[in-house]
Amino acid sequence: MSKPIQRHSRQRQVILEELRMQTTHPTATELHQLAKQRLPNLSLGTVYRNLELLTRTGLIRRLDTRGGEARYDGDCTHHFHVRCLRCGRVNDAHGLSAAPVKEQVQTLDGYRILGYRLEFEGICPTCQKRPTRQR
Repeated sequence: MSKPIQRHSRQRQVILEELRMQTTHPTATELHQLAKQRLPNLSLGTVYRNLELLTRTGLIRRLDTRGGEARYDGDCTHHFHVRCLRCGRVNDAHGLSAAPVKEQVQTLDGYRILGYRLEFEGICPTCQKRPTRQR
């Protein structure tokens, strides 16, 4: 359940609107660049503070992906993600159900499951088209 935000701000509203228009789960820096198109004087610090507040109140989700900067998701419905191991891009993986696995964990290990997160890893279509670098 989300908690109400104490006071309304134009910056927070723009950040939330821009985030909800994205399907790539931007980083704070990427979101800053998007929001600056509407609010040229917006600082990166303001973006970070508002992302923290929006996360705390349950209006957005912070995705702490392995090996990269945190990304943000404006879609708080339960869904899974797929992350590119080359560029770090994160996309939604809708239409999957974790119900059978959740039930098995509860039955086998005796846990009462309160939540779960599943992230797939792969190479995105854009990176598949690029030649791999020689090391």
